[in-house]
Amino acid sequence: MATVISASRRTDIPAFYLDWFINCLRKGRFRLTNPFNDAVHTVRVSGKSSTALVFWSKNFGPLIRRLKELSGWSAVFNFTLNSPDPLLEPGVPPLEDRLEQMKTLALVYGPRAVRWRFDPVVFYRTAGETRNNLGSFERLLSFAAELGLKTCTVSFMDPYRKIAAREKLLPDFSFSYPGLLEMQEIASRMARTAGNCGIRLLTCCEAGLAGAGIANLEAGSCIDHGLLNELYALDLDLRQDPGQRKAAGCLCHESVDVGSYRDQPCRCGCLYCYANSIVERRT
Repeated sequence: MATVISASRRTDIPAFYLDWFINCLRKGRFRLTNPFNDAVHTVRVSGKSSTALVFWSKNFGPLIRRLKELSGWSAVFNFTLNSPDPLLEPGVPPLEDRLEQMKTLALVYGPRAVRWRFDPVVFYRTAGETRNNLGSFERLLSFAAELGLKTCTVSFMDPYRKIAAREKLLPDFSFSYPGLLEMQEIASRMARTAGNCGIRLLTCCEAGLAGAGIANLEAGSCIDHGLLNELYALDLDLRQDPGQRKAAGCLCHESVDVGSYRDQPCRCGCLYCYANSIVERRT
């Protein structure tokens, strides 16, 4: 049975920790610390034929420059690509660079191996105005459709404690959170627009949206064994991951996440991120 390595929900390994990751692949093992109880254990990677890699990133540039070192590995790429907003996402490359990254991955691995995430949808107030990050959604839909991508995974921002603490350090800034009915209305418009481009909208941990009967919208699996089996002729079972938020609508299949909140902090600096440490920001 193959092992699925998730790299990573906890940090951006392709952007910032690729040396470490590739070195672990070469050694055939990852030494991991549980983020909840600090227990240390080793995950062994037996080889390319029995391991699948699921990458998560907002900046695949460093990985693309080292694709030869990943040759032969079964890989899928969860690519978070939102409307550009340097206030919300100060540490990501320019949008045009990231569009080129998505194009390269789709050409090399095929469009089905590139899973676009517009994640999360964010509402906030600053300079006396209410704003959101939906401005480039239609443009990104058109671009993804031209590459042959068929899905877009979305979620809405959640009010984590780290975010609330960070928000207090920012002058003239606050996040706002739409209620369920408003989220359903917004998701319905997004799904309708996506459908016009031939793209199906999937949700990530949004049970209230996935169960609302919205046309062209359904719950998604960000770690999808069925897709990996189809792309790479693997024999992965379809058991759900017991460590994920099933009650919230997560349908991910089993994987081993090799990232670390503490030892590998993400340097994208996104204001809405649940993983970021609380740091004061300049405005």
